[in-house]
Amino acid sequence: MRHSSFASALRCASRSAILVLVLGCGGLALAQAPTKAPDYLFNDSHFHLTNYVQKGTDIHKYLDIMGDKIGRSTLFGIPLQQTWFEGNSGNFAPTYYLQSDAPLYYYSFTDAFIARAYESLPAAQRARLDPMITGFNPADMYAADHIRRVLEVFPGVFSGIGEFSIHKEFVSSKIAGETASLTNPALDRILDLAGEAGLAVIIHNDMDMPFAKAGAEPVYLAQMKDLLRRHPKTTIIWAHLGLGRVVHPTQAQPDASPDERSPAYREIVVAMLEDPTLKHVYFDISWDEVAKYAVATPEAIRRTADIFNRYPDRFLFGTDNVAPPDQATQLRVYDMWAPIWAQLTPEASLKIRKGNYERIFDTARVRVRAWEKMNVK
Repeated sequence: MRHSSFASALRCASRSAILVLVLGCGGLALAQAPTKAPDYLFNDSHFHLTNYVQKGTDIHKYLDIMGDKIGRSTLFGIPLQQTWFEGNSGNFAPTYYLQSDAPLYYYSFTDAFIARAYESLPAAQRARLDPMITGFNPADMYAADHIRRVLEVFPGVFSGIGEFSIHKEFVSSKIAGETASLTNPALDRILDLAGEAGLAVIIHNDMDMPFAKAGAEPVYLAQMKDLLRRHPKTTIIWAHLGLGRVVHPTQAQPDASPDERSPAYREIVVAMLEDPTLKHVYFDISWDEVAKYAVATPEAIRRTADIFNRYPDRFLFGTDNVAPPDQATQLRVYDMWAPIWAQLTPEASLKIRKGNYERIFDTARVRVRAWEKMNVK
């Protein structure tokens, strides 16, 4: 079912549910009504199957967790491995980057792990997942070669690349080797290949430095927009709206509350949405740390809903969950957005929760499979 859309898979599943029992010798023919496809809450545009020590949820269990609540999901690990230095944390084995002062390093095997997990599923379940390539160093000029090699070794599997990070609070400074940057030609090579192969891109890049002063332009904003404009043929999803745990929406006035989505930040986002040179750029609203800003106050809820209703084609919902143990954990971030879902038009809600994901990743599937057909021997 590599070349079939998820919608086709659902239609086939419904048809197969029509069971006809024929009883011999004039017996009665009984038919069961077609099974209606579940009305999923959302498609998850941002999901990590494994954590910072490459442990996670079994993929078969993840399909159970998705159940009838989540229609489709991206699928990627964490491209970084947290080092366990006995001299730093003793017998405590860190599983998260904030649990140790020891460095992080790029872990390329994550892509093979994700591919093998995906290939272990039956076709109908694979149709619900969009694996992503993440195991590359974006500061390495050979990173694009790694991505190409993964497509060659695992044709028919991947739909995109990411989430990978350039500037990320508390993470970038821990990574061994050269620090990634938005001006590094290695990153341009990566995005050029993504555009050529049709790979959707999910990039994490904080808009600003941690604990930035109010009233100043976000330090990484200009470089990020320059990067995006250099790759107009590549579909790029800017993760978390450029925000982070302490990289909060920029404030116009020094006395503005850090929990408010300030006019300054809103104007930045709206200007990007209205910029014709950035029409290939989308924003995912994943991570509970992002949701906390959006629902912090009634005014923040109103302003966020207003932007979503005005530009519904440019946002995708995602959880940014890492190796969830159960469905309740997987749905927690979605539930945090409830006050905003309630203020969206039906059209905007449907697009952000499900439609934009399907449009972007259905297109990526078709384009990547076509590139593989032409380039994989």
